[in-house]
Amino acid sequence: MKVSLFGAGYVGLSFAASLAEAGHEVLCADADLARIEGLQRGLMPLHEPDLEALVAAGLAVGTLRFTADERAACLHGEVIFIVVNTPADAEGRVDLRHVMAVAAGIGRHRDRDAVVVCKSTAPVGTADQVEMVLNGELSQRGARLRIAVAANPEFLREGSAVRDCRRPGRVVIGSENPWAVEVLTRLYAPFVENPAQLLVMDRRSAELAKYAANAMLATRISFMNEMARVAEHAGADIEMVRRAIGADRRIGPDFLQAGAGYGGSCLAKDVRALKRMAERDGYPLRILTAVEATNHEQKGRLFELMTHHFEGRIAGKTIAVWGLAFKPDTDDMRDAPSLVLLERLRAAGARVQVYDPVAMSTARDLVGEHEGLRWCGTADEALQGADALALVTEWPEFGQPDFARIAQALRSPAIFDGRNLYEAATVEAAGIAYYGIGRGRSLLR
Repeated sequence: MKVSLFGAGYVGLSFAASLAEAGHEVLCADADLARIEGLQRGLMPLHEPDLEALVAAGLAVGTLRFTADERAACLHGEVIFIVVNTPADAEGRVDLRHVMAVAAGIGRHRDRDAVVVCKSTAPVGTADQVEMVLNGELSQRGARLRIAVAANPEFLREGSAVRDCRRPGRVVIGSENPWAVEVLTRLYAPFVENPAQLLVMDRRSAELAKYAANAMLATRISFMNEMARVAEHAGADIEMVRRAIGADRRIGPDFLQAGAGYGGSCLAKDVRALKRMAERDGYPLRILTAVEATNHEQKGRLFELMTHHFEGRIAGKTIAVWGLAFKPDTDDMRDAPSLVLLERLRAAGARVQVYDPVAMSTARDLVGEHEGLRWCGTADEALQGADALALVTEWPEFGQPDFARIAQALRSPAIFDGRNLYEAATVEAAGIAYYGIGRGRSLLR
């Protein structure tokens, strides 16, 4: 099947390369000419495991091509996916200009029937707007084409996007048009092992399903972070609590890790957008308001623990920071908890030595240079001359460090574990003070 796809971000690229691997003829378009020229040479604009090899394979056999030519992309595919960026501001207002620009372009250039699929995360009713814009353009030029507009939200996770494309947990098709449903069912056939994974519904339900899923995940994280506060004061260990409630089949173990707060391109943005949608319709989402407030507060938790440890005297201290990306296996710095920690340490007069295996360039572009901030080439370099260590992102290379060597490198050995990666007893046996998230003994020493 010929497929056009607008948007070469981590979702668009992963999806395009996976479709090409399955044998579809994919033309991926993006307005960023430099990005397209790089992709045509096999250069990745972002870090995503397995993606570079998959793109290279598609380019080599010719099933995957890239273009900045809007018209060529509009004419190529039997199915046209819109997977462009939909940023949201601090109030949750979602910017749909890129989505509507693609819809208008399809209306201007398309010369035969097609299924147009909204895959970008966008508010309920966006597919209706796309249909109106597209039909308006077709009407202006007197074109009589059969264009079906469907909603098909993505449920990819950064760091495992390729794996999620190849083996999706579920595929949601939002359309009441039998032709569109049939076309998309055929398109996804190589990826769906069980027919029950294919969920067909109306467009608005499909659009809301994406927001509801991310809101639920954010709620679980914030709930556990609130329980971590309780654990700290009660002398309990949130890791033991997590294991106990995760064993309940009604709850399950996923997204129950207490930590330094969630970040990334999805959860925070989608919670804000869902809240705004509901408020616009006249009712507040009180649970999500609390979820958002809890997450904002949690991002300052490591700094609070440092303040406790150093008895408020942080000015002049040097803190090593391991991990900057919001999660492992990505270079995404959007809404990353590390940004809050770096800013609070700077404001308090501390010096910071940072290291991340992948996100250094992205972080440097975002944070810039300032006095007291040192960008390090290795984890060991970040430790040299530091007073304490903060673990913010649980990259595998940080999983089993030599604690004796860390104790020697740090001037007043302490580890602030923002992901509960380490066992307190092991760290303390090396002569290092240990502070985790919700590990009751941290504040009861």
